[in-house]
Amino acid sequence: MPPVPSKSLPLAALLAAIPLAPALAHTGSGVAIGLQSGLLHPITGADHLVAMVAVGLWGAQLGAPAIWVLPITFPLVMAVGGLIGLAGVPLPFVEPVVALSGLALGLLIALHVRPPLWAAAVLVGVFAIFHGYAHGRELPGAADPTAYAVGFVVATGLLHLTGILIGVLVAWPAGARLVRVCGAAIGCVGLYFLLASVGVLS
Repeated sequence: MPPVPSKSLPLAALLAAIPLAPALAHTGSGVAIGLQSGLLHPITGADHLVAMVAVGLWGAQLGAPAIWVLPITFPLVMAVGGLIGLAGVPLPFVEPVVALSGLALGLLIALHVRPPLWAAAVLVGVFAIFHGYAHGRELPGAADPTAYAVGFVVATGLLHLTGILIGVLVAWPAGARLVRVCGAAIGCVGLYFLLASVGVLS
């Protein structure tokens, strides 16, 4: 092997002193992956997105105290569902129920259904279990579970807030009609995913 030219020695020494990239990226990489994946997961899935917007929309349509009870209930219960999913506990019919949540909540908004607060909270909580479970089961392999859970809970809260901001239009007659139209659109999206989940659509 020929000797290394003397002019190359400083460059070689500098390159040797630089740590390898994997060593730098190892610590904390799972947290970063988990947080990013958790934030993106509810937003990139249309079935999750419309249902979570619908929770805020329906809460705003129902008015106080539902406007804050429903958007708080959903992420809290969803976190429990996420833990169940992370633990690998089997739960049947996850995708159909996730799709059904969009259909049901959309219809409730479109028809301006006003159940008792406890009934609305229970319904939202049941759907939240399945949404959280779906998130938990899709944890990326290298991701930190805690950061991932924080990510999808924060993203869910922002989607609820989006629904609430649209829902405040119910204060005006035209806005109330627009909210019901949004509910009908959400219901159609939910119906599409429900049919796809049971194999009617391929």
